[in-house]
This record gives sequence, C-alpha cells and structure tokens, in this order.
Amino acid sequence: MQKPKQLALACLTLLMTCSAAAQEPNLEQLRQQVENTERAFAKSMADRDHDAFTSFLSGETVFFSGDTPLRGKQQVADTWKPYFDGPDAPFSWEPELVVVLDSGTLALSSGPVRNPSGQRVATFNSIWRLEPSGQWRIVFDKGSRDCPDPAAADGG
Repeated sequence: MQKPKQLALACLTLLMTCSAAAQEPNLEQLRQQVENTERAFAKSMADRDHDAFTSFLSGETVFFSGDTPLRGKQQVADTWKPYFDGPDAPFSWEPELVVVLDSGTLALSSGPVRNPSGQRVATFNSIWRLEPSGQWRIVFDKGSRDCPDPAAADGG
C-alpha cells in the first residue's frame, strides 16, 4: 500500500514542478515583445497616425510634460494630438534599452529622441504594463532633454 502512495506523490510533485516551470515568463521573449511594441508606438508618430498612437496608451497612463503630469488616456491623446498635425513628424524615438521585471508584468524602455535632422535631443523613459488582453500598454512616460533648448539659448 505504501508504494502506490509514494508513486502518486512523486507524480503529483512532477506535475506541480512542470506546471510551475511552464508558468515562468520567458523574459527574453517578453523583452522582445516590449521592444517591438515600443517600435510600433514610435512608428505611429512617423506614420502620422494619432489613433494608432492612442491605442498604445493605458486608460490610466501618466505622461510627464512640464510641471503637471498628463493623466489618463484621453488627456494624453488630446495633448499629443498637435504633434500629429502636418506631414512630417516633429521628432522620433527608438528603444535602446528594454528590461522586463521577473514577474513579466512591467517593463522599462528607454532610448534616444531625435529631431527631424536626426540629432539626439532627449531621452525617453517609458513603463509598459502587460494587460490581461495580452497587449503591452504604456502606463508612465517621461522624457529628459539631453541638450539645452536651442530657442532658450537664443533668448527666445
């Protein structure tokens, strides 16, 4: 009678171990997903596609812009809408660094922001969250200038 109990316990332990291993996130795969998502997000600006841009925003996203953070998908979308006016993008960006938490639920992406001439003028830092739908959406975004504002240097 002892042997069937030991066998059942060994099988249960093996199943639990396999189940836990199957649930561990593949961090490199998730990192690549976030990098691809960041690139698609940046492409929305290059393509002048405000609706696509908005689709990457979490409902509770916060973008730091000036002294007051922009809160929520609608406020960010409305404030960023003028950047999509005109045929040419006023800036571009691309991920240089992407790191995913061990839980596989949050990620940081960071990289250069470039002016239309290709000159690096800032660095963006974004936090992405894996939504229940399986899509990565941006929850925080903050940029920092790498160079002084040329207009400020000219006194204007």
